[in-house]
Amino acid sequence: MEGLLVNLLAGAAGGNAAGFSLKNLDQGVIVNSIAGIVGGGVGGQILSMIAGGGLEGIVGQIAGGGVGGAGVLAIVGIVKNALAK
Repeated sequence: MEGLLVNLLAGAAGGNAAGFSLKNLDQGVIVNSIAGIVGGGVGGQILSMIAGGGLEGIVGQIAGGGVGGAGVLAIVGIVKNALAK
């Protein structure tokens, strides 16, 4: 349970970091956080299944959550920008 919480928090941080660094994909703090939380939960679980025992512990959870959060935010930003045109 605590692993999922770490994934979600890291995802929120990853989503906001991606939004801050990639201004064209930034959707605001709320949407960045929500997309990051979703991506963190999903990305962390996928990474743990793919990596097996290679990235265990909090480092793997933070990495999976952060990358997943940034990835989902990127997808949301691209789709939203495409629909706005």
